Amino acid sequence: MAANEGDEATVSLVDVLEEDEELENEASAVLAGSDSEKCSYPEGYVKRQALYACSTCTPKGGQPAGVCLACSYKCHEGHDLFELYTKRNFRCDCGNGKFEEMRCKLYSDKDPLNTENKYSHNFVGLYCTCNRPYPDPEDPVEDEMIQCIVCEDWLHGRHLGCPVPECVELQEMVCESCMNNAPFLWAYATHLAVPAATKASPCKAEGEVTNEEGDREEGKNTTEEASTSLNNQGEEKVKSNGVPGCKRRHQEMEGGSPSKAPSECRLMELGGTGTERAEFGAVFWPSAWRTKLCSCVSCKQKSYAEAGMSFLLDESDTVLAYENKGKTTEQEQAGTAEGRDPLMSALNTLGRVQQLEIIHGYNDMKTELKDFLQRFAAEGKVVTPEDIRQFFQQQQNRKRRRANAGQYYCS
Repeated sequence: MAANEGDEATVSLVDVLEEDEELENEASAVLAGSDSEKCSYPEGYVKRQALYACSTCTPKGGQPAGVCLACSYKCHEGHDLFELYTKRNFRCDCGNGKFEEMRCKLYSDKDPLNTENKYSHNFVGLYCTCNRPYPDPEDPVEDEMIQCIVCEDWLHGRHLGCPVPECVELQEMVCESCMNNAPFLWAYATHLAVPAATKASPCKAEGEVTNEEGDREEGKNTTEEASTSLNNQGEEKVKSNGVPGCKRRHQEMEGGSPSKAPSECRLMELGGTGTERAEFGAVFWPSAWRTKLCSCVSCKQKSYAEAGMSFLLDESDTVLAYENKGKTTEQEQAGTAEGRDPLMSALNTLGRVQQLEIIHGYNDMKTELKDFLQRFAAEGKVVTPEDIRQFFQQQQNRKRRRANAGQYYCS
């Protein structure tokens, strides 16, 4: 509903639709990076893709298995599925030797096993160090789940062994177990990691961090102690408690201090600074922290390869890179037609009464659709195109009944 001059400020239906479209794009970013029509098996061990585990075909006690997005739709429709979000370097198991009689409908010529796949308790619907399902009907505490970028398990915020900082969705987390499996990361954590949140300052800005123990160690404060996120303009916003966000250029973050030439091995250089960090709890890292990791030959062989973490040097490995790729793919598929969508443009040409009727109808449908989808979420089931068609068919039938009930005849 467009706001006319002199009228009370209102939100137009176009604005509502655009906002919903933006939320839908963000939600579909995880799925858009994966093919919903073709099994991903022929692509080999895919760098990152959306995965599901089917408890109907591989019940608890059997061998864990993961299936791609397309197979979750075509081969496991109506089954009880665990949504695994995304996993790296995984090849679709659908219909292989782990499935007794079931065969993949999209690509049947598969090896009995995918020997390079890695499985965890996530594949049987369990998460975190507490080894509980999500959602957990027996857990009265509302708590967010955060994924470790190394083991890719999901952990409750209260089980991380450290406070959860603000702006957590813009950061990457490595759990304590994975940190201990790669001790060299603790040296980087001292200088690069997001500082633990405090009551006085949940997100401390660069230059504002003080040594609360009397500056016993020179150089304790580093230029990297900040809770940060990169915005689209290539700048970095640093949030502080009650203080406007300060900014610095992206190139400064990437290259560090221009006045100091980098050594041959960054890790060795950091180890000689004498600074330390308590080695317990999960560690949160700011955006682009991976670009500051040493990539010398020695580190690649002795640090990353031995710990099985060579992917940390791959910028395209991040979930953010995967989601951005999905958004780009979706936009390309939608076409590059200029101008506003014809339907949305037409809404502004309607009269006030017609717009109000459409708004009420839209809100009713939105509420009913939300309730409809929540049932699937509660049962852990995947929504298929057929489910959506049935929903709108029910909407159409309900509309016809209302129209027939409103007909009056006179003799």
